[in-house]
Order: sequence, then structure tokens, then C-alpha cells
Amino acid sequence: MKANLLKTNTPERDIQMSICDYLAYKRFFFWRQNVNPIFDIKTGKPRRMPSYSKNGVPDIILIYKGKFVGLEVKNEKGKQADSQIQFEKECKAHGGYYKVVRSVGDVMELIKVIDKIEK
Repeated sequence: MKANLLKTNTPERDIQMSICDYLAYKRFFFWRQNVNPIFDIKTGKPRRMPSYSKNGVPDIILIYKGKFVGLEVKNEKGKQADSQIQFEKECKAHGGYYKVVRSVGDVMELIKVIDKIEK
């Protein structure tokens, strides 16, 4: 059987860590957003999300030039969930930036775009 070297399946956590390392190195104001509820050992179920939690929140949130920038990290095969697509629409409708990113290079390109728009 022949391996397809062009199609990898990089774990999203590895891509996410690389992006966070880059943003930290460049001293951006950002954080990684944990969007999964905490598992409760006593009940054997995830805990309820806090009131006013939003579904579809991006993995990494960056404040750049006074603007909200949502970075949804996906690997080569990853696709947005419906809640992520809805969050993207709402974010952009309210003047924020949002991008599905698959590499540090994607983030660098988005920063260049924002620099041109937000002079």
C-alpha cells in the first residue's frame, strides 16, 4: 500500500500550539479559548456551560488594533461546525475579524490584511 505524502492529518492541537507560540513570540494580546465543558466525575457527564456562553467561539481570540480577531484552528481536513459558521457571521456583522486558519502562515496573512484595513 502506498502512503499519500501530500495529505497529512496534523492534529489541530499541534497547529494551535504553533500559532500560540508565534503570537506569544510577537507579543500579541491573545488567549486560547477553552470551549468544552468540564467533565464532572461525580455525575459522569459534562457540566452545564455557564449562562451566556456562546456556541462556536473560536479557538484563539486576539485583540489587534482594537478589533476582535477570532482564529478557528482546523487541520487540512477540518471543517467548521454549524455553530462556528454562525459565530463567524455574527462576529463579522459586528465589525470583528474571523478566519479559519490551518497554519502560522495563515495567521501572518490575516495580520497583513488587517494592517491594510486598520491603518
